[in-house]
Amino acid sequence: MKRVVVGLSGGVDSSVTAYLCKEMGYEVIGLFMKNWHDDSVTISDECPWLDDSNDAMLVAEKLGIPFQTVDLSAEYKERIVDYMFKEYEEGRTPNPDVLCNREIKFDVFLKIAESLGADYVATGHYCRKTSFEKEGKEIHQLLAGKDQNKDQSYFLCQISQEQLSKIIFPIGELQKSEVRKIATEQNLVTADKKDSQGLCFIGKVRLPEFLQQQLKPKKGDIIEIDADSPIYNNQKSFENSLLEATSKYEYSSADGKKVGTHDGAHFFTKGQRKGLAVGGTKEPLFVIDTDVKENVIYTGQGKNHPGLQRKGLVVKPHETHWLRTDLTLKIGESLEVMARIRYRQPLEKATLYLEKEGLFVIFENEQYAIAEGQFVAWYEGDELLGSGVIS
Repeated sequence: MKRVVVGLSGGVDSSVTAYLCKEMGYEVIGLFMKNWHDDSVTISDECPWLDDSNDAMLVAEKLGIPFQTVDLSAEYKERIVDYMFKEYEEGRTPNPDVLCNREIKFDVFLKIAESLGADYVATGHYCRKTSFEKEGKEIHQLLAGKDQNKDQSYFLCQISQEQLSKIIFPIGELQKSEVRKIATEQNLVTADKKDSQGLCFIGKVRLPEFLQQQLKPKKGDIIEIDADSPIYNNQKSFENSLLEATSKYEYSSADGKKVGTHDGAHFFTKGQRKGLAVGGTKEPLFVIDTDVKENVIYTGQGKNHPGLQRKGLVVKPHETHWLRTDLTLKIGESLEVMARIRYRQPLEKATLYLEKEGLFVIFENEQYAIAEGQFVAWYEGDELLGSGVIS
């Protein structure tokens, strides 16, 4: 009998995952990952890890499977939290959930599962997996979950073939409503539990306070750039060059007018609207860029401000990741794909061009608030082929 270790998070998705693994005839072990000790920045009644581990234990008891808690907080701090601080300090916008899957769930956690004799790990992600043979080699494909509203393939965009070969996704074929129905029928305590909305299983963290623990506040100017500014006159065109189509606008304080002050450019991200505390503008102000060296935030009025729209982006060579390694482009090659630059975004038509400077992703339509440090993921149909860090 094959052994599966399920990452029980105390939520409904992982609870039903464990139940389905049992139904499929696997020998199932439940593991709860503790990743966080510092309660000072969590919003205490919004799912602290204690309640979650308790729910996970009750589910394991109900299903009659062995259960234990593993403390990964040291690895989590080093690989996720420290990385986040560093990225924010450099004025980038990290995605801890993507990293968490690559570094914690499917690396540290997977190794623990293997040490327990596991053949596979199973998670409550809304994804699907298939495999086929090509030139005598088995190739694994990561597909979007059947529930379009819940598809989580984007969060797994950085995992490898090796990791994918060891994972199963029992709820990938189901709708969220069906998952809740199964949990109710099986009397699992998590059946009606709200989905957690925090940083990858730290619970709900107040991000600004979280960042302020490490990143010191420092006063700086908020500059508003007019939508008709001459900066936007020479339209960035793909015809001229890939580099031009993907390069950022460069701003200086002289390009606009000061409309307020802030407590630190590194607390803000592109496209952000909340927290600026500047009134009196006709349309709301959005962050169009941040300069952490000079500690200046550049803003523009309205979501359609030209400073928020861009045709493309570039990923540096060492930050380009192909899950389908057999499809990796060679320099000078291009590929038509569907792509997204954030989790909830519908897929958009794009073309990849590989040059020695990096991988250029040129979209058919302009994209809103492309933020450095975030991940772009590209697909063919339902299948995720690869991803990279936006530079």
